[in-house]
Amino acid sequence: MNTRETLRINGEGHLEIGGCDAVALAERFSTPLYVMDEQYIRAMCRIYRKTLSEEYGGNGLVLYASKAFSCLAVYKIAAQEGIGADVVSGGELYTALKAGFPADKMCLHGNNKLPRELKEALDAGVGLIVVDDYAELDMLDALAAERGMRQDILLRVNPGVEAHTHHFIQTAKTDSKFGFALADGTAEKITCYALGKKNVRLRGYHCHIGSQIFEKQSFALAADKMMAFMADMRDKTGFAADTLNLGGGFGIWYTDEDVRFTPEEYASYLKTLISEVKKKAKAYALKEPFLLIEPGRSIVGEAGVTLYTVGAVKEIPGVKKYVAVDGGMFDNPRYALYQAKYTALLANRAAESADETVTVAGKCCESGDIVCADVKLPAARRGDILAVLSTGAYNYSMASNYNRNAVPPVVLVKEGRAEYIVRPQTYEDIVRNDVLPDDLQ
Repeated sequence: MNTRETLRINGEGHLEIGGCDAVALAERFSTPLYVMDEQYIRAMCRIYRKTLSEEYGGNGLVLYASKAFSCLAVYKIAAQEGIGADVVSGGELYTALKAGFPADKMCLHGNNKLPRELKEALDAGVGLIVVDDYAELDMLDALAAERGMRQDILLRVNPGVEAHTHHFIQTAKTDSKFGFALADGTAEKITCYALGKKNVRLRGYHCHIGSQIFEKQSFALAADKMMAFMADMRDKTGFAADTLNLGGGFGIWYTDEDVRFTPEEYASYLKTLISEVKKKAKAYALKEPFLLIEPGRSIVGEAGVTLYTVGAVKEIPGVKKYVAVDGGMFDNPRYALYQAKYTALLANRAAESADETVTVAGKCCESGDIVCADVKLPAARRGDILAVLSTGAYNYSMASNYNRNAVPPVVLVKEGRAEYIVRPQTYEDIVRNDVLPDDLQ
């Protein structure tokens, strides 16, 4: 399947997403609007699950990384497609459980889990908990003891692989807030400590080298280092790890500076990982571990498009031209966080030549409120519908009510049908939890 077959320009010159005219979507649902392509999401789930089954005998599980985009519908799709889920907060866990997602196919991780989140995970029967701290391990052991149970865990290990990506989304450097480093011996020390606990069962290790990575060799190196560490721990302690979670981080297309992969080409990333794990298992005389991967962004990232309505168009002669839209950093903070790049087009004039370089600005009272900079568009006019592509990951999930703007709704499209999977916020929703003390009544 080609990644773009459900995203095209139709006969009217309009952008079409999943068989739905983007202009009609904007008219029906208003803007700003997140649009998610169900067919693309399912295709990505299937290609990862199929590859793991064919290349590794099904000895593993694809985990949808919830932080990319979390709502009831995406967990329903993931469950229907036979994959697991990675959750990093009580809220993500609650949402997945509310959707009826099986707890034993979930993995909970995070670098500062709250006591209540650990309790919720234990009470729900979450399959694996990834431990990131000594105190957390002590607390989890005590909570499991109170419940008369023994919880399966992984230890998050920092393999020291520096992937070529933005430094904010590198997670395996020595100074990362995540995990226990191989280089300084802390990963070995926490292994020995965990093996002494009575109410947790150490199954293996977790690592994640970062996000938006296109280099296969980075993933292969991480797999190599983790397998070598597992062999070292077997030789030193007798502990034979049977589970390895290699995280995710596969890059997606945002602009033509990025590679654009088909689902089949994404499968090659997983094949590279599997090949390296098999090779190192043989080299170190290890049993092939149960293999977990967390390809969140690549499952939903390119499935998403955000639609806006153009408002003010302001040109500073010889300097810059701003095209302002009815959204902004409250629905997509990624430019403000790390100058994320995007591709944009006018959905109602998608076939027209893009011959102006503009900066798309939001409506927030903030100079840094930029949606995307230096994008090519036709001469934009008030009322045009602007589409920003590849916004399915880390957009809705990072959205806020800054300036008391409403978080946009989300619609799911497939074969010409569109329906809400997240309803619009109202002003009443925004003030719902506000309270006036008695002396201000």
